[in-house]
Amino acid sequence: MGRQDFTEALSEIDTILRVNPKDVQCHRLAAEVYRRLGRLDDAVQHLERAATLDPADRESHTLLGLLRAEGPVGDSGVARLLADDMFVTDAFGTLCLDQGLAEEASVVFTRLLRKDPDNAGARERLEAALRARSRRKG
Repeated sequence: MGRQDFTEALSEIDTILRVNPKDVQCHRLAAEVYRRLGRLDDAVQHLERAATLDPADRESHTLLGLLRAEGPVGDSGVARLLADDMFVTDAFGTLCLDQGLAEEASVVFTRLLRKDPDNAGARERLEAALRARSRRKG
């Protein structure tokens, strides 16, 4: 899907949400589209709404934690490295992803996208990290 397709999808989603602002699935879809566009703050807003409307929605809660990633994940050595912006690079995120550290890679690419929402490479690798995380969780 191209950027134009996402923009058209958002237009339709906005129409649905104006009619039914409590449509949880629509908020989840909006969050995914915004995430794929690199607009993480908008994605977080829709995930927060979905999580509020459906408190049992574990996936939205988990994804919220990843997309809010402004700090390290846990107490691992990698998490300590992520506390330093020097390691928040495309190369380090790719290394994490290659080593099976999908959550840490998600943090790196999320932070890169917060700095530059138009970073297409970071958007693609964030999606790859999220897919890897989903496969691992199974």
